[in-house]
Amino acid sequence: MYGKPARPVLLVIAHGSRDPRHAATVHALVERVRSLRPGLRVETGFLDFNIPSVHGVLESLAAEGVRDVVALPLLLTRAFHAKADIPAVLRGAPRGLRIRQAEVLGPSPLLLSALERRLYEAGLTPADKSSTGVVLASAGSSDPEAIAVIADIAREWWHTGWCAVRPAFASASLPRTEDAVSELRALGCERVAVAPYVLAPGFLPDRIARGAAEADVLADVLGPAPEVARLLLARYDTAGLPARAALGA
Repeated sequence: MYGKPARPVLLVIAHGSRDPRHAATVHALVERVRSLRPGLRVETGFLDFNIPSVHGVLESLAAEGVRDVVALPLLLTRAFHAKADIPAVLRGAPRGLRIRQAEVLGPSPLLLSALERRLYEAGLTPADKSSTGVVLASAGSSDPEAIAVIADIAREWWHTGWCAVRPAFASASLPRTEDAVSELRALGCERVAVAPYVLAPGFLPDRIARGAAEADVLADVLGPAPEVARLLLARYDTAGLPARAALGA
């Protein structure tokens, strides 16, 4: 009698940062994912700055005899890291590993729910929506596809009842957070809130926070919000594994 085949290991791939808060937040998110699905093995690898590296985790898994891995980019938009960096690292995985790269996290209604959670935790209430302008502040990207996605998310979020929602970027693109705050003031919104569309603290989130100096409310990063953990599992489930190896065979 044959037992059930082992579920693919979920490998969460984070960017990494010199800021120790980044790795701590990533690990907190991964722990929440594990708590939601106790039978699933979840590992974490970093592209840069932190250990273990993605390649190191893949080598360890291969040495253990693991066969199937779902590699999930801990990214909110499909930009350079998702299109180039991560596929390159996965192509260098040990032979014998069957790896499927899952989709990035965004866009998703779960992320909008997580953004609102963070705003309410920062002091807003649902009754404040119609009189509050929100800056959707992302890290920024030179990839026009990623920038367009942020603008689309801002428009979609505005339609849920906020006074106005404006995208802003901490790097590579404009406007900056402080400029979007000023624009919302000029529009006549009763209050202005900044919602960082970032997963973990670091250099660019700190820049967003400085740009929010004139805002009434600054929400926390998404971090280990329950909605984000559920989204990771949804991306894992959707990725599955093809009949033959997608990478590394």
